[in-house]
Amino acid sequence: MTTERLDQPRDLRRQLRPHYDPEAFGRLSERIARFLGTARFLVYMTGFVSVWIAWNALAPAHLRFDPYPFIFLTLMLSLQASYAAPLILLAQNRQDDRDRVQYEQDRETTDRSQAEIEYLTREIADLRMSVNEVVTRDYLRAELSRLLDELRGPEPADSD
Repeated sequence: MTTERLDQPRDLRRQLRPHYDPEAFGRLSERIARFLGTARFLVYMTGFVSVWIAWNALAPAHLRFDPYPFIFLTLMLSLQASYAAPLILLAQNRQDDRDRVQYEQDRETTDRSQAEIEYLTREIADLRMSVNEVVTRDYLRAELSRLLDELRGPEPADSD
């Protein structure tokens, strides 16, 4: 009986399922989903279906591979749709995750900005209170002028 040691890494075991990079697969799915949502894809798909139908309707009988109800075309379009839907959903989920992270970052930035604004508001209020207590040049001149007038006393009247 073998006991596993917790201070040693586990031995790598071979896995039967293939390994894939979920990030790379996600990026590929986003590229495909982005392409599926373009006018170019619609033009390509319309051209493909038109050529398919024209070939199977107008070509000589021995060259036709999908006669009139176009069952094989329906199967191909169903297969394309069955792959497109999950790829689009995967791309949307990844976008939702990015949006959630962006929202959290924006919220944190907003909170920090709000805290900074509140701090600056308090600082400005303190400065205003301090400035009210500081003697201004005009006030000092007026006070000195008043004191000088008091020291001089009343001016004698001119005798003419």
